[in-house]
Amino acid sequence: MIAGLICLIATLVIYGLSKKLYRVHPKVYLSPLLITPLIVVAVLMWVKIPYETYYSGGKWLSNLLQPATVAFAVPLYKYYDVLKKHAVEILVSVLSGSVVAMLSSAVLAKWMHLDITLVTSLIPRSVTTPIAMNVSEVIGGIPNITAVFVIITGLMGAMLGPVVMKMFHIENEVARGVLFGTSAHGTGTSKAFELSSLTGTISSISMILAALFTLGAAPMILSLLMH
Repeated sequence: MIAGLICLIATLVIYGLSKKLYRVHPKVYLSPLLITPLIVVAVLMWVKIPYETYYSGGKWLSNLLQPATVAFAVPLYKYYDVLKKHAVEILVSVLSGSVVAMLSSAVLAKWMHLDITLVTSLIPRSVTTPIAMNVSEVIGGIPNITAVFVIITGLMGAMLGPVVMKMFHIENEVARGVLFGTSAHGTGTSKAFELSSLTGTISSISMILAALFTLGAAPMILSLLMH
């Protein structure tokens, strides 16, 4: 118990320091979501602390992801009129993006002849971590592996998002928000808020919608691919 608590405190300290570094040097490769797990894993391997011991304290951080996701409701209320005006475009875009993300993950995994467990773990990679882990468990995947894919997807989305926007001249804030929220969930939403409050808000609702669509469609897509 004490060892788990120490691991929890160490994780928070490492995250806090990496976040300060990111504020000074806002580069994607210095993102706290990338730096923190790398340092934590390195430390655990160095001092030979088993994952079970770390998770006994670290699980509290995972539990906090769910209320943190609910907190996105605050900016949604602020821009309710904008969301209402573009509701159809947002719904259609997020639904299309979510289906493509799941299908591309499953097809690519099967093409590479990955184990069925890895295939199911990959399918929900484009939604926020707590929901992705739940979906993964429901369809027979490994939640912890799914969490790793979610982090990788988020970092890649936050990194490639600005490149895509520049390449295709995407300047509309609603379109930018949908892009980040659908493809890169929480990490992309953090990046979207760096662009503007409205872009971040649209990204928030897109992330939530993508999670709901994935929750409902993932079992059906997996069932189709297995036949």
